[in-house]
Amino acid sequence: MSKLVRCITTDGLVMAAAIDSTDIVRRAQELHRTTPVITSALGRLLTGASIMGNKLKEDNASLTLRMNGGGPAGSIIAVSDSKGNVRGYAQEAGLLLRPNAKGQLDVPGAIGKDGTVTVIKDYGYGQPYCTQTPIVTGEVAEDLTAYYAISEQVPTIFCIGVHFDEKWKLDKAGGLLIQLMPAADHREIEKLEEMLKTMPPVTRMLLDGNTPEQILERTLPGFELEIFDSQQVEYRCDCSLERVENAFMTMRPDEIRGLADESGKAEVLCHFCNKKYYVTRERLEELAKLQEQRIADGK
Repeated sequence: MSKLVRCITTDGLVMAAAIDSTDIVRRAQELHRTTPVITSALGRLLTGASIMGNKLKEDNASLTLRMNGGGPAGSIIAVSDSKGNVRGYAQEAGLLLRPNAKGQLDVPGAIGKDGTVTVIKDYGYGQPYCTQTPIVTGEVAEDLTAYYAISEQVPTIFCIGVHFDEKWKLDKAGGLLIQLMPAADHREIEKLEEMLKTMPPVTRMLLDGNTPEQILERTLPGFELEIFDSQQVEYRCDCSLERVENAFMTMRPDEIRGLADESGKAEVLCHFCNKKYYVTRERLEELAKLQEQRIADGK
């Protein structure tokens, strides 16, 4: 399992979170058979979603991140629950793309820069809250940082990385979020600016054997920290046959009946975990009749 740790400085001026998301990204790669560039793009978004979702306070809340910049990767989606467990997928999981001029995976080239970052927060009641901000660079961490600056107006540092060995095998993935609280002033900003000048990449710290707690201590050396949350997080899909049938019940009765194929059943594939569900023609008929009754009752 991956591990996510949150802390706040004892003066209440800085909040931070760090995650070792290696297992999450590895599971996504296994499920979707992603190429390295898509593993990196999806892995970064999953890592960011886990940290952001973990910040939600309501037990039944969820957070969805969607990036589509018009690049060949298409849409990349990550969904987190309020604990930080995530799932996601990329529209073009098998994308092959040449490295950039520096010989690095070209994640911005895969995502593109002509599009938006969509953030949907569903608190389990009322209408979900949806925000869109423009993609600035195609680098996931930078675009999530821009989201916080534009939409939530919170000074934020977001660092996310997915690292491969010399044979393009995934070895580490992780992220770091640092945010200033409203009472912070120029002194805290100056401390963080100095810290950024010498801070190594998150994946470098993980490769050095640092835990998320140690990453927080290493990146905030001028602050006294109070760890207030530490938990295991994982790649977790909550799909089920019941959810599939509930989705069918948003359709008209004739549409439900028309879902059966030549074999006499409907097949539904979960994009998040690739699990297949089958609903027989007889069950579709039952659902269609139930929908007809609901319509007759004015529901």
